[in-house]
Amino acid sequence: MTDLFSPIKLGDLQLDNRIWMAPLTRSRATPERVPTPMMTEHYVQRASAGLIIAEATNVALRSNAWECTPGIFTAEQINAWRALVDEVHQAGGKIALQLWHGGRVAADSREQPDPPLSPSGVNDNVEAITVWGRDEQGIFRKKTACPSRAMTGAEVEDTIAAFGRAARAAREVGFDGVQLHAANGYLPHQFLSPYLNRRTDAYGGSPQARAQFALQAMRAMIAEFPAGRVGMRISPFTTFNGALDPDPIPTYRYLVDELARHGMGWLELADTNFWAGQFDRDQMLSLTRPVFDGPIIANGGIDPQTAQTLIGNGSIDAVSFGRLWMANPDLPERIRAEGPYHKAITKRFYGGGPDGYNDYPTLAQEKSLA
Repeated sequence: MTDLFSPIKLGDLQLDNRIWMAPLTRSRATPERVPTPMMTEHYVQRASAGLIIAEATNVALRSNAWECTPGIFTAEQINAWRALVDEVHQAGGKIALQLWHGGRVAADSREQPDPPLSPSGVNDNVEAITVWGRDEQGIFRKKTACPSRAMTGAEVEDTIAAFGRAARAAREVGFDGVQLHAANGYLPHQFLSPYLNRRTDAYGGSPQARAQFALQAMRAMIAEFPAGRVGMRISPFTTFNGALDPDPIPTYRYLVDELARHGMGWLELADTNFWAGQFDRDQMLSLTRPVFDGPIIANGGIDPQTAQTLIGNGSIDAVSFGRLWMANPDLPERIRAEGPYHKAITKRFYGGGPDGYNDYPTLAQEKSLA
């Protein structure tokens, strides 16, 4: 029977297990968005994942969602990623990069900030936006988002091209795949939302038109990577960051059908609403399974036992764990041993140093201390 430890393929890429590491924004890059040695250590510690999906990474300068999140649009950033990927591979790991544009989810602390770019400049629910940055003491806190402005047609086209440039850079430094972050109210999700996307050009209006930004970004990525190594993360039913949609099914059914038609490698379903005690996993599977024939990855509120059941009965193909990977760098070994599991220290999630980031012990370390 297929279980968490069964191998799985993404196109021509063979993965050792189905215990994936979800992309986790932790703001440990430099203020210039350059990956740090601390980040390298973090991913090397977790190289036993079937696939590491590295944290959301900005594709352009105007994608300034959270401070100290990495980018992949300058030479310094790209060179730092190259060293990080090399070390993960030397440790036996496989790693993909999640490509990100925050759109209206941004907080610029400069005295005269540039307005963030969004589909239509909708700001009447700006209080719904979750964005983090440093205060005067350098401590990370939730900040108030800056009002956005509508993107011009040229800016839409250039941003789509930026996803392609980022995918090319990711391929050149050796990443095993790339994923488009189209969930959680960030820019592709904003285009999908009829509340935030009120455009009257080719990117707004009907469900098919609102899906075009995400589809064209995905095509730009597939132009640089084999389709089987390209994925997308979606969260159709979440209200996180205010990307509202009273009836998301027509839009997402069309989107996912097109992703399958283009041979995209995998689809990650982010059950974002579980943070508020609402589970959408079954609803998302009912929406996507009939039209997407590639691997479907579940994320959000799933423990190892539930993961084994879901994979065993064929509901999903893999699970991307988040907080469990954060606190348990040897997660596959702990799952085999049926625990124990450490809990992630939430107050150390964003910004700071290696404490609460790289100092969680492995089972072997615990036994040696005992």
